[in-house]
Amino acid sequence: MENFYVGFEKQLREIDRGEKKRLLLHACCCPCSSHCLEVLSQHNFEISIFFYNPNIDEQDEYLKRYEELIRFTREAPFATQVKIIDGGYEPEIFYEMAKGLEDLPERGKRCYLCYEQRLAKTAEYAYNNGYDYFSTTLSISPYKNATWLNEIGKKMELKLQGPYHNKAEVDEAENDHPCLFLYSDFKKKNGYKRSIELSQEYNLYRQDYCGCVFSKEERLRAIAKRKQENNKPE
Repeated sequence: MENFYVGFEKQLREIDRGEKKRLLLHACCCPCSSHCLEVLSQHNFEISIFFYNPNIDEQDEYLKRYEELIRFTREAPFATQVKIIDGGYEPEIFYEMAKGLEDLPERGKRCYLCYEQRLAKTAEYAYNNGYDYFSTTLSISPYKNATWLNEIGKKMELKLQGPYHNKAEVDEAENDHPCLFLYSDFKKKNGYKRSIELSQEYNLYRQDYCGCVFSKEERLRAIAKRKQENNKPE
């Protein structure tokens, strides 16, 4: 499926026709979550945010993002019923995964494995705690690969089902239940622009790097390069 937003809208129509579904939404930060929650709150979900980001370089940064999510869900009318779950700060897991990939540029293999790491944990938690769906806010960013995110999410869904690749079989299986991936491409329909507007409206802390030390270093190099170019004599 190339147009994941079309798949997302189809899923929403089906969900809205039935009973309320429990959704576990992985979140990387508050600004990215803002518009995602605004959209999802209009549909038939009981939403929990799963804050799991072992890639974040410093614990202070991790806590700052987590606490901003808590504040936003208390202040935004469409998010007051959202539960926030701290998946735990585990930077050692990220650095173990990134061994040998430190010098790769952003948006490469290291980023793919980082997405996979976070979505795997989200899917596992969703399944073990009886959620009907899981998804991620990451696709709202124009700097994140939505195709990768959706492919990984679908792969995790199938992994959860194990031998049960048919929903009817999962429903009938003892001690098993379907836990499905909700497609996403939240940047569509000006979603990223709306997240910036909500960030301004609620005065949200908006970081300028994805979270990992590698993205921070790349960002600092880009800033230094711009400064150097601006200081060049005419």
